[in-house]
Amino acid sequence: MYTVTVQLFASYAELLGSTAVELPLASGATVNDLLRHIRALPGAGRLPSAPRIALNRTFATPDQIIEAGDEIALIPPVAGG
Repeated sequence: MYTVTVQLFASYAELLGSTAVELPLASGATVNDLLRHIRALPGAGRLPSAPRIALNRTFATPDQIIEAGDEIALIPPVAGG
């Protein structure tokens, strides 16, 4: 078991009331496992069904394993022009 820090930006930081959250994960946990933990937080009910997760500055797949010390970010939708 280890603790990870998930960075939150823009609308996601507003929904969850913080720019980062710390969550416990079991060894071998995946991005899907992390999302289940995030969805249990107050305010997370308004997150989209499949939010993007960046793991070490690269978009992660749902089955990707998270290691202790990984840099994790929940990436909000981005619009541009």
